[in-house]
Amino acid sequence: MNMKKFGVDPKRLLGRIVYLVRWMVCAVAVGAVIGVIITGFYYALRVATSVRTAHPQIIWLLPAAGLLIVFLYHLLGDFDDKGTNLVLRSISGDQKIPVTKAPLIFVGTFLTHLFGGSSGRESAALQIGGALGQNLGRAMKLDQIDTKTITMCGMSAAFAALFGTPMSAAFLAMEISSVGVLYYSALVPCVLSALTASGLARCLGAQAGVFRVEMMPQFTIGSALLAALLAICCAVLSSIFCRLLRAGGWLYRHYLPDQYIRIAVGGGLVVLLTLICGPNIYNGAGMDVIGQAFKGQVPAYAFLLKMLFTVLTLEAGFKGGEIVPALFIGATFGAAAADFAGVQAPLCCAVGMGAMFCGVTNCPVASLLLCFEMFGYRGMPYYLIAIALAYAFSGYSGLYGSQRFVYSKMRPDVINRTGDSFDETEK
Repeated sequence: MNMKKFGVDPKRLLGRIVYLVRWMVCAVAVGAVIGVIITGFYYALRVATSVRTAHPQIIWLLPAAGLLIVFLYHLLGDFDDKGTNLVLRSISGDQKIPVTKAPLIFVGTFLTHLFGGSSGRESAALQIGGALGQNLGRAMKLDQIDTKTITMCGMSAAFAALFGTPMSAAFLAMEISSVGVLYYSALVPCVLSALTASGLARCLGAQAGVFRVEMMPQFTIGSALLAALLAICCAVLSSIFCRLLRAGGWLYRHYLPDQYIRIAVGGGLVVLLTLICGPNIYNGAGMDVIGQAFKGQVPAYAFLLKMLFTVLTLEAGFKGGEIVPALFIGATFGAAAADFAGVQAPLCCAVGMGAMFCGVTNCPVASLLLCFEMFGYRGMPYYLIAIALAYAFSGYSGLYGSQRFVYSKMRPDVINRTGDSFDETEK
C-alpha cells in the first residue's frame, strides 16, 4: 500500500512516532524523579509547620535562620539569587541553572517555614523542578531547544506534585515565561510529567490542595456582576501586591545593601509583627487560614497583613514563594467581600483566589484550570468571568521581572517587553 497517495510520508510519520516515544519516556522519568523529591519537600514543610505551630516561640530564631540561609547560598557561590526569574530566563533565553539551586531552595524554604517567615512553596517547587529538569537534560546530552522543553517538564512535575493540580501545572510551565504565547511543542511532555509526578505524590501520601465549593448559587446577572466586580478588585489588588514586593525589595537593598544585615533586620521585623498580631496566623504559607476563609472565619483585614508579612519576609532574602500568599490574599479578601455583600463565602473565596493567581502570574489558561482542579467545575461560569477580567485588569505587573509580555493584553499587537520596563498606558 502506497501511503504517499493519501498524503502520508512513512519516514516523517515514523520520525514523529520515534520523537514522541522518546519524549514520553523522558517526561515520565522526569516526573517520577521530581515527584519523589517534591513529595519529600512536601513532608519537610509539613514537619516545619507542625513544629512551628507546636512551639510558637521558635519565631525568635527567625533572624538567625536568615543568616544561615545567606551563609549557605554564599558557601555554594550563589551571591545574587535570581530565584524563579532564573528559571524563566532559561526557557526564554539560554540561562543555565546550577544544580545547587535545587538543594539550596529546598533547605532555604524549609528554614523559612520552620522559623515563621511568611512565604509560599510553589516558587521553590518551580526552582527545584526547573533546576533538576535542565540538569537532567544536560546529562542526557539534549540540545538547547530540547533542554528548554525538559526544563518545562520539571516545572510541571514539581508544581503538580506539590499542589495536586496536573492540568494547571502543565499549562503554567508552558505559559508563564512569555505572556501571550503557549509552547505547545511541550504539551505532551509537560502533561505526562505532571500526571506522573502528581500521581506518584498522591500514592506516597501527599495531599492535594483542594477546597470544594459545594453550595453554588444560581448563575444570574446579579451574581455574575458580583463575581466580575470581585475579580476586578482582586486584579487591582494583585497589581498592588506585585508593586509592594518590588518596592520592598528596593527599600531593603537601598538602605541595607549587606545581605546578612538585610535578612537579620527583615527577620526581626517579622518577629515584631508576629508579637503584635499573634503567631501562626500570617506566618508560613497559610493554607490552614485559607480553609478558615472558606468558612468565613478570618478577620476582614487579614489580606492586608498577609501582604505586609510576605513583603517583609521574601524581600529580606528568605526563601519560598509568592503564589500561596497571593492565594491567601485572594481567599481572605473574598471572604471579606462576601461578608460585606451578605453572600456565601466559599464562592467569593474561590473567585478571589483564581483572580489573584491570574493577576500575579498572567497565566489565564493555567488559572482557569487551577480553579477547576481546586474548587470543582460547578462554578465554571464564575471562574471564567473572574479569570478573563483579572487578566485584563491586572495590567503588566507580575511576580517575576523576567516574565516577558509578548502580546498586548488589550490589542493583538506584539509588544515583547518585560513587566518591569513596560509603560502601563496602552498606546
